[in-house]
Amino acid sequence: STQSTGDWLLKGSLERLVLAISSLETNEIVERWQFDIQTDNEVVKNNSITREKSEKEIKSEIQAIIRQITASVTFLPMLEDQCSFDVLVYTKNDTLVPKTWEHSDPKFIPNSQQVRLRSFDTMIHKVDTVVDFKPED
Repeated sequence: STQSTGDWLLKGSLERLVLAISSLETNEIVERWQFDIQTDNEVVKNNSITREKSEKEIKSEIQAIIRQITASVTFLPMLEDQCSFDVLVYTKNDTLVPKTWEHSDPKFIPNSQQVRLRSFDTMIHKVDTVVDFKPED
């Protein structure tokens, strides 16, 4: 659930989110968006420690990433088939996961092309983004 994911982010348990897009026709993964999350555990575990970054700076970094994602249509192959997606959540090993959630393979794309997008940093969480995609034939 999104509540679990949000709680894990606040507690420093969330390490990675993956959005895997697959063709409904072939079941093949055609794009894989990976968001690696690094948490400053010192801040998470000790409420008396703070690291400050202005909301304006954070919003500016996020806007730059959104612009870069929007511009990715220039290099990502057009998705011709109808598609579905899976969201994969990677947490620390000691994290309690809801019983209704399933384990999954990592949904890698064989022989993929990869583009690394900008990072952003809130001073508590740093997010690195990579998109893998199936090259056009």
